[in-house]
Amino acid sequence: MASRVIPVDPFDLVIFGGTGDLARRKILPALYRRFVAGQFGADTRLTGAARSEMDSDSYRALVRDALDEFAPEAAADTACRDAFLDMLAYVKLDARSTEGWETLAARLRAGPIRAFYFSVAPGLFGDLAERLHRHGLADDSARIVVEKPFGHDLDSAHTLNRTLARYFDEGHIYRIDHYLGKETVQNLMAIRFGNVLFEPLWNSQYVDHIQITVAESVGVGGRGDYYDRVGTMRDMVQNHLMQLLCLIAMEPPARFAPDSVRDEKLKVIRALEPVARADAVRGQYEGEGDQPGYRDQVGNAESTTESFVALKVHVSNWRWAGTPFYLRTGKRLRARTSEIAVVFKDAPHSIFGAEAGRHRNILIIRLQPNEGIELGVTIKEPGPGGMRLVDVPLDMTFAEALGPEETDFPDAYERLIMDVIRGNQTLFMRGDEVEAAWAWTDPIIAGWDADGEAPLAYATGSAGPEDALMLMHRDGRRWREIRP
Repeated sequence: MASRVIPVDPFDLVIFGGTGDLARRKILPALYRRFVAGQFGADTRLTGAARSEMDSDSYRALVRDALDEFAPEAAADTACRDAFLDMLAYVKLDARSTEGWETLAARLRAGPIRAFYFSVAPGLFGDLAERLHRHGLADDSARIVVEKPFGHDLDSAHTLNRTLARYFDEGHIYRIDHYLGKETVQNLMAIRFGNVLFEPLWNSQYVDHIQITVAESVGVGGRGDYYDRVGTMRDMVQNHLMQLLCLIAMEPPARFAPDSVRDEKLKVIRALEPVARADAVRGQYEGEGDQPGYRDQVGNAESTTESFVALKVHVSNWRWAGTPFYLRTGKRLRARTSEIAVVFKDAPHSIFGAEAGRHRNILIIRLQPNEGIELGVTIKEPGPGGMRLVDVPLDMTFAEALGPEETDFPDAYERLIMDVIRGNQTLFMRGDEVEAAWAWTDPIIAGWDADGEAPLAYATGSAGPEDALMLMHRDGRRWREIRP
């Protein structure tokens, strides 16, 4: 099973913040790998733009070092790496002045697609959009890519959307969430709508509950200052977990087209019930041994910012009425893992008697690590001595089912950047979708702020605070174990 590489038309891509960490770690290595794969050729122009004092040769040296570090295969193929570097140039530019804009305009061509990647602080998005418009660079083919966070709350998200809309139509704005570029996240739609055996069961009549877990084993690290101003609710739940919830709960779109898919996701967000205070748990990890705690890492001994969130959520529509969705995400947990577990109800009547025990089917979609799909089914335990039942997995780990050469998936940024060039917005969030997510999230955060209570402490390497376990225990359910 060979993956297909579909070439894209020639394009000009400008990376604002082209010397920054995201550009070095993700954007430029992603572009290099797509070049190596043959998805675009040497007729493409790549331009880094930033305030740093350097020329194009110095920028190419910076990018070469970044590729050697974050795409080490580049060092083994210096001819290909050098061909990629030849496409690069650098423009010293200021988003809030006229410096460099004429030079940038001269670098861009009239015919090819133009894409502008805003790899900068959100406070500069409006300035960049205005400058692009003023200097005539926002033509009909132009696309802008904006990184999260898309605002800090509903008001700021609305202001940001309104600012961008002054200069670009919604169809030219690509709000990138790298989670949506993951291979297994996209497989959610294939599982949902490409298999006739699941869709008839995908509702409250057959599904007992759904668990969505995104666990990280690392702490906030060097992001302490940023994270303490944002917290897990804004950094993870409002976007990443919200998108997973939408893909699991959405109705079948009329077609696999950008607005058809995003219309259905928006309906899910708007159908979310307000979360009761008792159904929202937040925590903060403590230090252990030589591992510093959250407050040590952010340098704030009085911090009340959460590093863990668990929620019980209800979707108020006919498909999901009465079926709870349990969401949890946090740092410094037992292992790094992301999965969605669709837990089906017990069989309505067991013919095997009480001694056979309770058994139920669980569909597990593993996002990381070891991407794959597992379906738990009930069989007879081998051997004589009566009918003893046991649950076993039907496991399709991609590496085993497809072969290791087929599981070297493109990085999420590779897929998403190429979708920008193609003009495909399916995996990008629309403005009204972002605002609807904030409208649901803001009251939860406001409730915590009004309470004035500190997040619950939890031990490094645990599954989070005890109250998060009780969130399910009181419903007679249990979280799946967090394991690699």
